[in-house]
Amino acid sequence: MNAKFVSVEDDAGKVTRYVRHANGGGLVAPGAVVAENARIGPMTYVEHGAHIGSGCRVGHGSWIDREARIGDRTVIGDGVRVGRGTVIGSRANIGSHSRIGSGVLVEHGIHLHADSTVPDGAEVLAGSRLPARVPAARVPAARTTAVKTAAVRTPAARTPAEQRQARKSKGRMAA
Repeated sequence: MNAKFVSVEDDAGKVTRYVRHANGGGLVAPGAVVAENARIGPMTYVEHGAHIGSGCRVGHGSWIDREARIGDRTVIGDGVRVGRGTVIGSRANIGSHSRIGSGVLVEHGIHLHADSTVPDGAEVLAGSRLPARVPAARVPAARTTAVKTAAVRTPAARTPAEQRQARKSKGRMAA
């Protein structure tokens, strides 16, 4: 990591001159704000307008897109993609190889397992959990709360055996 600056050309031919972050050697674009005590892993890109808070750790090979905001003391694993305009709260933990879409809100203290996928525009709220992989077809993109791991079944959706068991336990509770 001898070079302080690294020039990278994208597919369209635009050249961006990144600065290597002093703590970890990650590549920070002009206009991005990264706290001095944050650790940005090698080969991690932080794009223009992104903001990474104090005490954060971003793993090797991750990509923080434009205008993303990451709160203080958040841990992001290796190979994670954080989409444009996404907001991740403080003390969150994003597992390695996860994909966080654009315009997503991840509240403070949320823990996402490795290989999690959060679609564009979703909200991951406190007190709920997101399964390891959420197919985009199952989760509406407009406004989404995290999908709970325990399935809730309505009385109409119960099997006949489950309905009998519920009636028996109800009778025992009344006695």
